[in-house]
Amino acid sequence: MIQTLLTSLAVLFRIVSNPLGNVFQKQLINQGRHPLLINFLTYFVLSISCIAVSFTVSWNSFPGQFWLYSIIAGILSAAGNGFLIKALEKGDISVLGPINAYKSLIGMLGGFILLREIPGLWGIAGTALIIFGSYLILDTTEARFSWKLLKRSEIQFRFLALLLTAIEAVYVKKIILITSISAALVSWCWFGAIFSFCFLLFHGINPKTEIRKISFASLGKLCCLVLSAAVMQFSTLYCLSHMPVGYALSLFQLSSIGSVLLGYQFFNEQDIRKKLIGSFIMVLGSIVIILD
Repeated sequence: MIQTLLTSLAVLFRIVSNPLGNVFQKQLINQGRHPLLINFLTYFVLSISCIAVSFTVSWNSFPGQFWLYSIIAGILSAAGNGFLIKALEKGDISVLGPINAYKSLIGMLGGFILLREIPGLWGIAGTALIIFGSYLILDTTEARFSWKLLKRSEIQFRFLALLLTAIEAVYVKKIILITSISAALVSWCWFGAIFSFCFLLFHGINPKTEIRKISFASLGKLCCLVLSAAVMQFSTLYCLSHMPVGYALSLFQLSSIGSVLLGYQFFNEQDIRKKLIGSFIMVLGSIVIILD
């Protein structure tokens, strides 16, 4: 009973913190901050915060696979979050958030291949409802639900982000299974910082020059983003340690309602009614998954 309550709370924290983080990311972009710099600074500040936690981890006791999985997860995480921020640079939160529903399909497939997590009929039905709800939301765009829509750069960036982070979730769970939540959290932050910094240099961006451009107002938004990312990642790790990857990623799609409402509140995004209907269908899909 207690475990069910804690897992439910973790899901709640995850679905609230994710769209809030997207809002802070988009606000920083609108203030002129470079997307890849936002990506790196988020991981960098989290890495510093994890130093104290790292002393509680027995690093020498972990098998060699831990470091391999950590490197893979770090690359996928840094690249996936970078693509997400690039998508937010041009797209609407109320559209890009619900697109993440397809992440549950990839997570379920990856969980089946790499972890032998077999979904039941309820889980498959719930995932189908989530995808149908996302269809209604995507149909509110100018290009509707069509191939023309898929040619838009922000949609491509969002799909790349969900693909990479869905696969990342599978490797993060593999890390949890052979170590602990604390070790997974520290490795996620540190390797994410390393590879996001590499991506920054690869694109020829000077970190010192970009950091000097950060205003006091932007600094406050950055702190809020880091706090949201910390809550999101810890709650994600906790959920992954207590349920199959595909199901966890499906439940996280409850955050789509928050994405729609926050997009309307902060950025005056339109077609809210149809987006909310699609989001509620996705919530119904998540409830069906819970019944499984």
